[in-house]
Amino acid sequence: MTQVPHELDVRPILRAGGEPFAAIMDAVKGLGPEQPLRLLATFEPTPLYHVLAKRGFGHAAREIGDGDWEVLFTPNAKASVTPTDQPPARNAAAASTGNWPAPSRELDNRDLDPPEPMVRTLAAVEELQPGGVLCSLLCREPVFLFPELAKRGHQWSGAFEPDGTTYKLLVRKASQREPAA
Repeated sequence: MTQVPHELDVRPILRAGGEPFAAIMDAVKGLGPEQPLRLLATFEPTPLYHVLAKRGFGHAAREIGDGDWEVLFTPNAKASVTPTDQPPARNAAAASTGNWPAPSRELDNRDLDPPEPMVRTLAAVEELQPGGVLCSLLCREPVFLFPELAKRGHQWSGAFEPDGTTYKLLVRKASQREPAA
């Protein structure tokens, strides 16, 4: 028997400059066995695909107009479930930033609405030389950015500054691989 999907519309949260990750994870926790989640967002939530795949969900996405997206997340028994709802703020490859060079570029993304901070950060990292470091200042922890950085082989480390309102993210661009002989 197919269950009716739980619908979650995060467009108002995003348009207000908020971060919907907690609301999405709360909705996932509240799903019944084998119940899908229908998510409505102002952009295609590509990084969320990786996060929910680890929790056992496949996805089907479609643009529904005016830049808005509908994604149906469907439970699938083959995927593994992770014990945590939050991606790590520091990836394993970045155990220490002590041997990193000083950032060669700094971005202040604190006044931008999602997904612009993520888009700008990824574009700036691509402009760096291999091994170069970017400092990105954000108004929230960039949970959707972490899987994208990992996919590209970059290292990162981040935390909130003592003021509690600025999240400082350091990203080190992946080194180029040697060409195969």
